[in-house]
Amino acid sequence: MLRDDQIERYSRQIILPNVGGKGQERLLAAKVLIIGAGGLGSPAALYLASAGIGTLGIIDSDKVELNNLQRQIIHSIKDVGRPKVESAQDRINAINEDVKVITYNLRLTSENILDVIKDYDIIVDGSDNFPTRYLVNDACVLLNKPLSHGAIFRFDGQVMTILPHQSACYRCLFPEPPPPGLVPSCQEAGILGAVAGIIGVIQANEVLKYILGIGTLLAGKLLVFNALDCSFRQVKVPKNPNCPICGQEPTIKKLIDYEQFCQIRRS
Repeated sequence: MLRDDQIERYSRQIILPNVGGKGQERLLAAKVLIIGAGGLGSPAALYLASAGIGTLGIIDSDKVELNNLQRQIIHSIKDVGRPKVESAQDRINAINEDVKVITYNLRLTSENILDVIKDYDIIVDGSDNFPTRYLVNDACVLLNKPLSHGAIFRFDGQVMTILPHQSACYRCLFPEPPPPGLVPSCQEAGILGAVAGIIGVIQANEVLKYILGIGTLLAGKLLVFNALDCSFRQVKVPKNPNCPICGQEPTIKKLIDYEQFCQIRRS
């Protein structure tokens, strides 16, 4: 049962015909894991906390730097030098103290990821590197965990929702990492801060739709955004029957050394 203050707090959602009190209760009971408290994880975390997600897990091993503040809106100037997970936890609970925040000040590896993600309903990948994206994708497929993929680069962003064994996964879209030097990092190429906000909020929207069971998810579809002409387009992504992790005869049975995988493929 919703408390009186919760009814007031979430009243603009509760009056929606596709949400109601039962939908709000589902949000409060949900457990969402956000990988990365950076450009994508920041807006996703803030909107999910504001919407009333009951439990938010936040994973990040970095500390807040001054150059983060241009796009990582969950942090502030007073947080520079602090672990990002601690800064994120304080900001989330300043918005909504009902949210249980579980912090993981660590780097995801093939040895720890399954234990970290196993208790969550859906995963939000806000990472900024290929080894982590492949690791998260494969772990979610192995544990049958829904995944929201997001990525940003300069003035562009993309989002896709992955329902393991139902829709295309990240490897269906990108079987192998790109060649070396083809895709520089945001540190090397730059990123417009608002692009991170747009993509992160779309990821949060996908999570809310999944938990509520409403609307049409970006499953089997890649949403591509360009900030310069403010355009959105959807690209169909079919499930690859030969995908090594989610195909008809998968060859990946356990998690691998993803840094080595990306380096081998790049070389």
